[in-house]
Amino acid sequence: MNLGIILATFLPASLFLSILFPNPSNGVSGHTSPFRYLLSLSIPAFIGWKALNKKSLDLSGFLTAMMCGFVLTLSNYCFTVSLLVFFVSSSKATKYKSERKREIEVDYKEGGQRNWVQVISNGGVATLLAIFYLLQNGSGETAINFITDYETSWLATSALGAICCANGDTWASELGSVLSTGNPYLITTLKPVPKGTNGGISIIGLIVSALGGIVVSFGFLLTLMLCVESEAYNSSPPQWPLLIVGLFSGLFGSLVDSLLGATLQYSGFDKETNKVVEIEGQHIQHISGRLLLDNHSVNLLSNLFTAIVSPYFALYLWTNISSIET
Repeated sequence: MNLGIILATFLPASLFLSILFPNPSNGVSGHTSPFRYLLSLSIPAFIGWKALNKKSLDLSGFLTAMMCGFVLTLSNYCFTVSLLVFFVSSSKATKYKSERKREIEVDYKEGGQRNWVQVISNGGVATLLAIFYLLQNGSGETAINFITDYETSWLATSALGAICCANGDTWASELGSVLSTGNPYLITTLKPVPKGTNGGISIIGLIVSALGGIVVSFGFLLTLMLCVESEAYNSSPPQWPLLIVGLFSGLFGSLVDSLLGATLQYSGFDKETNKVVEIEGQHIQHISGRLLLDNHSVNLLSNLFTAIVSPYFALYLWTNISSIET
């Protein structure tokens, strides 16, 4: 199936989605405006095309990212900006000190070119939650308020948590490995392991994972401030705790990813290449984990777990802030 056929199928399907889901802020037709529909098409297409030309995405990754980006933009601009922050910052992190990573990683790719599997494993959970958001709230942005709008706030903070997890884990993997001077420690035993071992953690890695989550949540918060009417925004509970939710989600997601990697993902040391590999062999010494999950499965599961936990953390956070204020 070529690109033309795929786009010919995607365009009418996307138009149907924009008509199907209501937009509560549109008092004329009650449906998504043509302007929002065009933005939902053009923004992911533009960003994806630039990423394709820079080899940050391959063709399958571009098409998948375009579909995910369309759903996220149609549902909530905050999701779009969060995903954009993740994609841009994680791509920069992947390219940072690439010559050093080439020495550590066996399957290193120049520019970190992502395919459709990697896009789904990092953005699939948020996209699914964006669909639920459309079904629950329609198309539009609303301030977080667990008292008057519990379901919508739950879905919004859940999607934010998934994206923060993806960015925090990517920052920890791509930056922690080259910024740390010593070897990481296996999360299950706290014993030193070679760089590149699944489940290895370091102080630098934990710090940058939290920062990766904060950066995404800052983009979410800024978009919320710009898109929600000032009267509705000011009458809502304070929105700054979103930054704490982002910090928590980035750190928590990275830890979950490390725990899954240390137990369910195989790591072995190849004595011939002096690199960590994920396959068994004659010259490979087992370090940790089992041959049950690959890196994509671990990313997807950590995103899912973080998406489940983040709204409950957000609810706990807002409840305690409200009790302090009263």
